[in-house]
Amino acid sequence: MNVIVLGAGESGVGAALLAKKNNYEVFVSDYGTIKKNFKKELNNNKIPFEENKHTKEKIFEADLIIKSPGIPDKVPVIQESLQRGIDVISEIEFAAKYTSAKIIAITGSNGKTTTTNLTYHLLKTAGLDVSVGGNIGHSFARLLATQKKNAFYVLELSSFQLDNIKEFRPDIAILLNITPDHLDRYDYQLSNYAASKFRIMMNQQPGDLFIYNISDNNVNELMNGRRVTMDTLPVRQAFFENEKIEVGGQQFDMSKCVLKGPHNYFNATCAIHAAQYLGVSTKAIQKALNTFVNDPHRMELVATVNGIDFINDSKATNVDSVYYALLSMKKPVVWVVGGTDKGNDYSPLYQLVKDKVKAIVCLGVDNQKLHDSFENMVPEMMDTQSTIEAVKMAIEFAEQGDVVLLSPACASFDLFKNYKDRGDQFREAVQLFN
Repeated sequence: MNVIVLGAGESGVGAALLAKKNNYEVFVSDYGTIKKNFKKELNNNKIPFEENKHTKEKIFEADLIIKSPGIPDKVPVIQESLQRGIDVISEIEFAAKYTSAKIIAITGSNGKTTTTNLTYHLLKTAGLDVSVGGNIGHSFARLLATQKKNAFYVLELSSFQLDNIKEFRPDIAILLNITPDHLDRYDYQLSNYAASKFRIMMNQQPGDLFIYNISDNNVNELMNGRRVTMDTLPVRQAFFENEKIEVGGQQFDMSKCVLKGPHNYFNATCAIHAAQYLGVSTKAIQKALNTFVNDPHRMELVATVNGIDFINDSKATNVDSVYYALLSMKKPVVWVVGGTDKGNDYSPLYQLVKDKVKAIVCLGVDNQKLHDSFENMVPEMMDTQSTIEAVKMAIEFAEQGDVVLLSPACASFDLFKNYKDRGDQFREAVQLFN
């Protein structure tokens, strides 16, 4: 079989490696420049490739096209391939054909990385043979191509990865929430984006489990009247008291866990349900909660300087993420916000800002929309264009017992390479004053 892989990032190269391992004829085509590390990997594995172009004559010879998630279906080369009757699938769909392991798949607009990492940690701590990947770390295909086979795979899946699945069937699917995001990919229709998220459970059968957020209106709307055959477990987004959560009739103490706030307690509840379904004991779950270390840039306590907590939540690139970050704050907040606005509606934050924020430090090239939205709600609001300047200004506004919260609500591309670069620079800037 002649397999063409479109896109030579982590997903595409992983798919190429897995196809090569299974003795397919493989060719990789990327319309942009391929990173040096991926190019070296393709060369080392004798996988031919092209970059900065798509040679249609070559692509249209394919029996199967594996499309990287960053490539929209509407691009001409995909449309022409489909018109010619060539099967176009995602790397996730392709990879799933080469394992009989149990798959726990997690999606949502917010919280999916945290929930994926925690689910993995719960299973790993309990001694299960498990690996983690998908939209984080290694691609699913790479895991299958280059590592020993595992009994369980915990996968974070984006809507882009779900768009081109056909038969992919997770044993456990988790849908955390649906809030407006990436709408430019979905004709600016929330319904299209939501339908993409729901593809995670479309092939599930009796004996599988679908965990979903019954408190999310967008999720609930699509669940109402939907005929399902798998087991369903609706989880309500509750406000938990005294850092205790009850899951499956068992109580868990979150006081030693790094995850704080109602949104993270909800994420933890979903992860615990998945672990319980797989037979993990209450004792092992509690041990894992106590020892979990989250990824950077997600409500990460960077340092406490002169009694002021500095929290790096650079991954909060939309309003919904900031809502839950502010909701979890128990101290007065100096809020560092801004970047490339994605058409944000800031109104859901108004009451929280009035109640919790004492000053706003804007970190971005164009902060006018932030001023229009919040200027009359806080006593102090200033513009900055570097993390050092932002941290310095935040320190001037903050007092002992306050929190400086970087939770931008915006993309990072006006001043930074990505949200990780923004968070790293924020962390480094804080250390200058520590």
